[in-house]
Amino acid sequence: MIKQDTSPPAQGREFTGWHMLAIMVAFFGVIIIVNLIMATSAIRSWSGLVVQNSYVASQEFNEKSIIGKAHAALNWQEHLNYENGVVTYHLTDINGEPIKAVGATAVFRRPVNEKEDQTLNMLPAGDNMLSAEAELKDGNWVVEVNTYANLEEPYRQVHRVNITNGKFVVIDDDHVAKGTAK
Repeated sequence: MIKQDTSPPAQGREFTGWHMLAIMVAFFGVIIIVNLIMATSAIRSWSGLVVQNSYVASQEFNEKSIIGKAHAALNWQEHLNYENGVVTYHLTDINGEPIKAVGATAVFRRPVNEKEDQTLNMLPAGDNMLSAEAELKDGNWVVEVNTYANLEEPYRQVHRVNITNGKFVVIDDDHVAKGTAK
């Protein structure tokens, strides 16, 4: 015969609705806190603004594309360097002859953080070289250079560069611009 246990249940804390409420509040509280931390970090690091007016930018795209193709057909070579806190830049034609430029603007942007963005007005520094002082930290940068070289529109080139341990390298082209970042 099977003996039935008729002893009273072991005494312990009873799991009540308040316990379940505490577990649910703790669970969703952690999720909400993590979401707030991530949202705050995202807002502080990048505003998300790519252009001031997306409609106007879309209307200008085709025009800029045509100008870009015309500039690419020139087969000019860029020589971008950063050393001892100075950005230098010059252009050469397909034969290696220097292109005379009266000035340029170089905009250094972080891909996802606007706080360190810099716009440099590059001025002639002799030997068809343009230069400007800058303090660039290690990391990835997107560089947009608009050169004023007796064309109807500024000669525009955009590159992604990386500065690591003082080395300056263009990472999106067949040619590599080298220099030291100090």
